[in-house]
Amino acid sequence: MKNIIRIKNAAFYAYHGAFSEEQSIGGKFSVDVELYTNFSKAAETDNLKYTIDYDKVYHLIKDLVIKKKYYLIETLATDITNTLLLNFPEVEKVNTKVRKNSVPLGGLIDYAEVEVEKSRDEI
Repeated sequence: MKNIIRIKNAAFYAYHGAFSEEQSIGGKFSVDVELYTNFSKAAETDNLKYTIDYDKVYHLIKDLVIKKKYYLIETLATDITNTLLLNFPEVEKVNTKVRKNSVPLGGLIDYAEVEVEKSRDEI
């Protein structure tokens, strides 16, 4: 059985970017994660101890996004992915997307996004 837990569009104000202005002014960042795990026992028993606690996942993501400054969202997405795999041994694979909503590219865009997918055997 393939089970996926998703957290979509977790939004944070943070200070990431390659330019000093981005790291001092900050901007809005959004994160999506997909956690591949088997939660069939949780579904059968209706018991949180047999699945992933979304609150713990969210707070790990939040700590990474707001407590450290990254030059690249590629690095942030990789750190989120690795941290989730290391902290939740029942997760087989993680897919992480990080969006930067105010990108200084000299034109109008909605956002820039990176995606990292890693399985347990890759850490």
